[in-house]
Amino acid sequence: MAEEITQESGNKTLDIKKLLKSVLAYGSSDLHLVVGSEPRIRIDKELRKINFPKLGAKELERMAYSLLEDKQKKHFEEDNELDFAINIEGIGRFRANYYRTIENGIGCAFRMIPKEIPTLKDYNAPSVFKELVKREKGLILVTGPTGSGKSTTLAAMLNEINENERKHIITIEDPVEFVHTNKKSLFSQREVGSSTNTFAAALKYSLRQDPDVILIGEMRDEETIGAALTAAETGHLVFGTLHTNSAPGTINRIIDVFDSQKQPQIRAQLAQSLVAVISQTLIPRQGGGKVATHEIMITNPAIANLIREDKVHQIYSQMQLNQTETRMTTQTQVLFDLLQKNIISRENAIKYSNRPEELIKIIGAM
Repeated sequence: MAEEITQESGNKTLDIKKLLKSVLAYGSSDLHLVVGSEPRIRIDKELRKINFPKLGAKELERMAYSLLEDKQKKHFEEDNELDFAINIEGIGRFRANYYRTIENGIGCAFRMIPKEIPTLKDYNAPSVFKELVKREKGLILVTGPTGSGKSTTLAAMLNEINENERKHIITIEDPVEFVHTNKKSLFSQREVGSSTNTFAAALKYSLRQDPDVILIGEMRDEETIGAALTAAETGHLVFGTLHTNSAPGTINRIIDVFDSQKQPQIRAQLAQSLVAVISQTLIPRQGGGKVATHEIMITNPAIANLIREDKVHQIYSQMQLNQTETRMTTQTQVLFDLLQKNIISRENAIKYSNRPEELIKIIGAM
């Protein structure tokens, strides 16, 4: 693959739609536009320059504003931040973020969203995912850092329900990324800022909309997390995301959102309603591309008791026991397996590990 994309000869005006179309052809996941720099794309987790002139402030503002409606322009000018998703006919769907830089210019980050909803088979997801989405109620969390593929995993899980169950699925996102087509299930997709004001408000009223499944794009605050736990307790299957990098860390993050007086109640609710935590990372694959690693914690009576008794630090050890029966995995085990199959490099395995010392010890025994 060429390192750079070259501007068409004679084309002195940079068209953002043509730019987005061209970077898609290179299999890029992201496009970054910043004043004073050439456009850059991300391929296999690395940023690469595009062979265009450096962007000026006025040129970038013209390009950025060409994709916005008047309401969005007003919002951006007032808040200096804007999240939105956009369909560009004949090109594809993108998630975008606009922001201001110290140069008083606009910065833009575009994430490419696949046109087709991925299936669990396409995604090569662990087989236990198919079992988890058959649950009638409870809370399933998909966690990981930004860019770890959480949205793709959730889209594939909802697609599995859509293809096999007759359910009403409500999604609450900021912005909506994957747009689902009704198959056996019925989708009601809502976007914070355009079709609802807040995650918490949408989640509160969703319980009156006869849902079977609810997706919360991000569990950001106490009100949203509390409403999600209530929905999971009252007979709904709830999916949510958090920016955490391990299953035990996810549980601690949820509990720590609440003050100390409320924490015993939250631990009890989690112990009762938490079905699973899937913590994932995308790692560069040998020879190009990326591979997803999944740390999977599935709540059983032992783990529920550890949550209830405020012994979250013991959950990791519990995840390592009887894994053939429990279907749980740790990230260290997944990384070691990928190393043995020569799918990832030793350097990247250690770099992306949540427990590098543990992984190095296991690698040393190879």
